Amino acid sequence: MTRPTGLKAVFFDIDDTLYSTTDFARRARHNALKAMIRLGLDLPLSVLIREFDEVISEFLSNYERHFDKLLLRIPGRYYKSVNPAILVAGAVIAYHQTKYRELKPYPDVVKALTKLSKTDIIRGVITAGLAVKQSEKLIRLGLYRYLTPGAIFISEQIGIGKPNIKLYQRACDEAGVRPEQALYVGDHPFNDIDPANKIGMITVLNRRNNKLLSVKGRTSPDYRINDFRQLLKIIKRYKQNACAQNRRSKPPF
Repeated sequence: MTRPTGLKAVFFDIDDTLYSTTDFARRARHNALKAMIRLGLDLPLSVLIREFDEVISEFLSNYERHFDKLLLRIPGRYYKSVNPAILVAGAVIAYHQTKYRELKPYPDVVKALTKLSKTDIIRGVITAGLAVKQSEKLIRLGLYRYLTPGAIFISEQIGIGKPNIKLYQRACDEAGVRPEQALYVGDHPFNDIDPANKIGMITVLNRRNNKLLSVKGRTSPDYRINDFRQLLKIIKRYKQNACAQNRRSKPPF
């Protein structure tokens, strides 16, 4: 699908689009639970994983005291000789150590953003979550350097969450582009693609993570990709079409 206007901005979701949030979170949480076991929590890892998954489901991922809640659910006899604060501290340390070692973007994301940073295209983010937490991801992933500083839009800061179309419209307005001049890359059909489609953005569904294959949106994306090499080809096509249109629109000498 091509449109008659030039492409001026590309916005990205963060989680499971720029890096594998699902895989990283699983590894970090498991490492944290293993640390609690080493420090004296006397339960099998499989039991703790099931219980912790329930904590995440009930209190959501942005809650800041998951490990405290986990211990409240476990009878004290399983850690009677250990101060619970030690268990929580050990879990937090293990989680952050995993973050330091293993939080990395998809390799092709870095290559794509490096190429885009050498163009005049605005490179932005539209993401749901806590401001500091989402910003930390961009810095730790090493991707902030490739983005346009004024084009980062985080739902907590804006006061508008996904899938409200106002979040996407606000990003376009503040970036100084019309929706049809902006491309949005996300992994969630309902939260990412539907609202961006509704205001007329060019939409790209990132299918590299299989966890949302069963989720169907109300609308279809303009494109589906499995890696950012495909994304670069899509962007190149829009830029070439814009150049061709500009040449045709020039008055004759």
